[in-house]
Amino acid sequence: MNVLVVNPKYEYLRSWLEQLPDTFVFRGEVIYDARNQIRLIDSGNSYCGKLCVKRFHCPALPNRIIYSCLRQPKAKRAYENARRLEALHIGTPTPVAYLLQEKRYSLIGESYLITEVSPLKRNFYEFRAHGIEGYEHIIRQFAQFTADLHGKGVLHKDYSPGNILFDVDAQGNARFELVDINRMRFGKPVSMRTACRNFCRLWGKEDFFVLLAEVYAEARGFNKIECRRLTLMYWRRFWRYRK
Repeated sequence: MNVLVVNPKYEYLRSWLEQLPDTFVFRGEVIYDARNQIRLIDSGNSYCGKLCVKRFHCPALPNRIIYSCLRQPKAKRAYENARRLEALHIGTPTPVAYLLQEKRYSLIGESYLITEVSPLKRNFYEFRAHGIEGYEHIIRQFAQFTADLHGKGVLHKDYSPGNILFDVDAQGNARFELVDINRMRFGKPVSMRTACRNFCRLWGKEDFFVLLAEVYAEARGFNKIECRRLTLMYWRRFWRYRK
């Protein structure tokens, strides 16, 4: 049998959500297709319109046993993490529901995470090929956003360019949202060393990381020189073996 958990605000979509395992591959627009697949699918409801549906692949047998008995499935973790982020006023696409398919012997099969579509169209891949000129205001606000995130005891364990969405309004105010949030840590202080290591997957040149580290340190009351040193050290170490 399938397990479906629906955000109470979207209970009116339950019958539509129950059909997803049978209709997913025939509907909507594919926006990501690799190990997992993401589609934008019209719900047919005027209140919410299109929804973002991520289908997590069916794990190999050993992992099916683990996710069925020992660990929460990824879709469930991502949904519950999104609810926790919302409660902390941290940006993430609004969670609608998650659905788990059970296969033979009640082992987990494919699972689905359903969220609203984020209005934010940009991500941090923009910083790959150029310096920070013209982007300083975004980096400063991102450093402050991250300081708030870490200050609330939240650590995104895959803090990488594609998982940070943003946009900037006409007044230069940036807004950020986190995605791919099944790997999160809550309720434990984030030290300066842990924070600096957390930045290493981001893309950018050295000036990006210098500004990020200095503004972040100021926001959290850390030593700027040491924060900059650690950030650059972890960044160089991470990318040294990936070029």
